[in-house]
Amino acid sequence: MNVNVTGPYVHFSIPIFGDFSIGISQTFVSLLIVTTLLCIACVQLGKGLSKRPGKKQVLVEKGILMMRNMVMETMGAHNAYWTPYILTIFLSSICGSLIGLTGFFRSTTADLSVPLTWGVMTSVIIWYNTIKRNGFLGWLKGFAEPVAVMTPMNIISEIAQPISMAFRHFGNVAGGGVITSILYTALGMASAALLGFLSKTVAIPVIVLVLGAYLFYMGRKNKKTARWITGVVFGVLGLLGILQYTGLVQNIPILQLGIPAVLSVYFDLFSGFVQAFVFSLLSMVYISGSCPPPEEQA
Repeated sequence: MNVNVTGPYVHFSIPIFGDFSIGISQTFVSLLIVTTLLCIACVQLGKGLSKRPGKKQVLVEKGILMMRNMVMETMGAHNAYWTPYILTIFLSSICGSLIGLTGFFRSTTADLSVPLTWGVMTSVIIWYNTIKRNGFLGWLKGFAEPVAVMTPMNIISEIAQPISMAFRHFGNVAGGGVITSILYTALGMASAALLGFLSKTVAIPVIVLVLGAYLFYMGRKNKKTARWITGVVFGVLGLLGILQYTGLVQNIPILQLGIPAVLSVYFDLFSGFVQAFVFSLLSMVYISGSCPPPEEQA
């Protein structure tokens, strides 16, 4: 079984300097669409605000307050102003994963460069706050603590932080895509083998079709849901076997219907939400370490 798993397809390139060019890839297009939709949503949801809010405004305010409370509980009340940044990463991650459900666009989070960029942004914010609080020399001095021999390990730790955040997010999303691709291929092969067996002789699909009709009739008569559903499955398989035996259809991937959708719900919805939450939570924890309460800064 050969499964071809490739990176994002590059639609075209824009030359900049000589041989250097910028490639417009599937990830870039998906990211542009997600960013545009989020901007439009922010503008639309921010219109018509009133002291007596409607249902739309109540939902928006509830969502923002939930995120603000989570930021305050994790980072402290003095860091509540980081809510827009955390909310932006959270929504970008979720929408970037969900866009893959369309079947036309690639998930932005399935490209390592996207979560890596978010991780580097978080690290830059941490470094900026540390330098702002302790000065540039104080920031460099932190790499030599607790002892000078730890300096290489401290430097590696600073570099590894955004990389580990990116690979954690990317690995789960990309891994789900690989598993789904393998499952699609396996189910296609299984469908071909099943229909090939049913269409060896006309007797086999006819028997399956008659059995399916019997199970459907008895299930409906006795109000047995599982029985009549099984009858429908057998009837469809028998009918497809007859059609393939007569040469009207060939190798319909019937087993690919429904089963991959269940995995897609997990990998693209549940797992995508969890990874967005984990990435946002790690960003809050790391940033809060560089933004202690005012009394500790004094």
